[in-house]
Amino acid sequence: MAQMTPADIRARAFDLIRIRSFGRKKIILASGRESDFYFDMKPTLMHPEGAWSCAQLVLERLQGMNIDYVGGVAVGAVPLVSAVTVLSHTANWPLPGFFVRKEVKDHGTRKLVDGVDSLDGQNVAILEDVTTTGGSSMIAVDAVRKSGGKVALVLSIVDREEGAVDTYKAAGVPFDSIFKAGEFLRAT
Repeated sequence: MAQMTPADIRARAFDLIRIRSFGRKKIILASGRESDFYFDMKPTLMHPEGAWSCAQLVLERLQGMNIDYVGGVAVGAVPLVSAVTVLSHTANWPLPGFFVRKEVKDHGTRKLVDGVDSLDGQNVAILEDVTTTGGSSMIAVDAVRKSGGKVALVLSIVDREEGAVDTYKAAGVPFDSIFKAGEFLRAT
């Protein structure tokens, strides 16, 4: 693969999301709201180039931050967290990952936070594929805090621009996104 600049990677990720994950039709969102457009990020994040480009953008955004772990809520964040952890190894900045279950499993280890033994004293970036109001990732924020970790950032691939900024501000959690929904709405 030819060397790509960060701008090239962002442009390619945008195209992949626009083609593979963005659509216009009536849909009910996780927040319960109705919308006339949607982002289903799984087709992008399960695609080799899509996973690679989104993971590159996440690592670029986290550069210079004191992050010990990346994680997020199952199922949405798992493909992204996995791609970031693998890419972090090749970038010589190994970032282990974890995921937060919506409920404690009723068998085995009965963990809410899985993939790590302890987050006590660790700086964490919560990753999200798409953010609407921010409610889903607040599950991960709360679990990390209860585990003794510090949430340094919630980072979403796409912010639908429907309240997440306010949710995280009220919770005292820094929030950022790689893309905004308006970019895709203007491109179609």
